[in-house]
Amino acid sequence: MVQHAQPPRSRFIGIISDTHGLLRPEAVVALIGAERIIHAGDIGRPEVLQSLEAVAPVIAVRGNNDQGAWAAAIPETAIVDVDDLQCYVLHDVKTLDLDPATAGFAAVICGHSHQPRLEQRAGVWFVNPGSAGPRRFKLPVAVARLYIREGTLTPELVTLQV
Repeated sequence: MVQHAQPPRSRFIGIISDTHGLLRPEAVVALIGAERIIHAGDIGRPEVLQSLEAVAPVIAVRGNNDQGAWAAAIPETAIVDVDDLQCYVLHDVKTLDLDPATAGFAAVICGHSHQPRLEQRAGVWFVNPGSAGPRRFKLPVAVARLYIREGTLTPELVTLQV
């Protein structure tokens, strides 16, 4: 099932989170065509990032479950430039220590809760793609796309049929 905030656009950035070491083929298919992929943490193992790199360049942040030497090099936050817009990326939105609207961000991308969610606050999109890894409780398995058109970002949730 696809949930649109507005009609989809052609250019997009893929967003994935909480793979916990499991990169589902359905998630890879949903991200094909992305200009870049953002992984919002709880990657699980470096092979997940390597597989995503075969689809598009990857920007990743470290989640609370990403441990070990391979994860130490991954930052806790990232700023991603999308044309003239900026996205702030972190794993757990509860650790957000800035006002994204005041800071000029167009979007905040996070994970952690495993709950897919699109919400706009003070003109800033908050995008949580949910979990694309092992199913947790009865939550859907999902990824997101962030469409880019004429200086605007439009998020879309993509629920994976697994």
